[in-house]
Amino acid sequence: MANRLDGKIAVITGGTSGIGAATAERFAVEGAWVVIAGRSEDKGSALADSLGDRVIYKRTDVTIEEEIEDLMEFAVERFGGLDIVFNNAGVGTYDTVDNITQEQIEQATRVLLSSVILGIRYAIAPLVARGGGVIINNSSVAGIRYRQGALLYSALKAAVTHYTKLAGVELGPLGIRVNSISPAAIATPIFWGGSERANTLSDVDNAAKLEKLKGNLAKAVPLQKSGVADDIAAAAVYLASDDGRFVTSHDLVVDGGRSSMFNE
Repeated sequence: MANRLDGKIAVITGGTSGIGAATAERFAVEGAWVVIAGRSEDKGSALADSLGDRVIYKRTDVTIEEEIEDLMEFAVERFGGLDIVFNNAGVGTYDTVDNITQEQIEQATRVLLSSVILGIRYAIAPLVARGGGVIINNSSVAGIRYRQGALLYSALKAAVTHYTKLAGVELGPLGIRVNSISPAAIATPIFWGGSERANTLSDVDNAAKLEKLKGNLAKAVPLQKSGVADDIAAAAVYLASDDGRFVTSHDLVVDGGRSSMFNE
């Protein structure tokens, strides 16, 4: 099925690689106009150029509130409105309960949680102006199961999932659906330092790392295969389209069955 997002205007943070890039491509194929946001100008501009006239790049640092607000305004100014926001920007954390620092807490919170909360806030007015819309937040099974990620990452993803449900209740009367996606075992650059690290490597090096990672991740799920960025992009299309019109305040787990293997 094609054109499920025909004429819709979407913003995707963390859009220069991995899940964000795959989602930008899927949204464009489905007929949407897309603004991809991220800090790597070279990667973002090249990706937008490769995806055609429906996709443009806006340099955005989601740890800065004013830049999140500017991003939503940019979409309205450039395309005439806003219908879909995918709060996807993320970063891995490397901490243990006995060595975590205040600096780590503040930086990770800005990227993983504050960017979602503020992304929702600044999307409300332009979505309402279009009669409603869709907000999707990228969370993780690390937020619902032990040992699926570092402690700080897991705690913040749990907050993303819960905030999503609360926001869905608050914004439902305005015609805005709010859902999250919780991936696991998805081969993306976050495993070797997130999009920032990936942006310093060549496409060949990133591809090699992904292939090795896929083999390792396949061993960790009942389906015996690794999830890829396009699996999450497909879930985002469903939630963003009319196919998901009666779905809100929901966390869609896309993990190949991994979370069902654990009882913690």
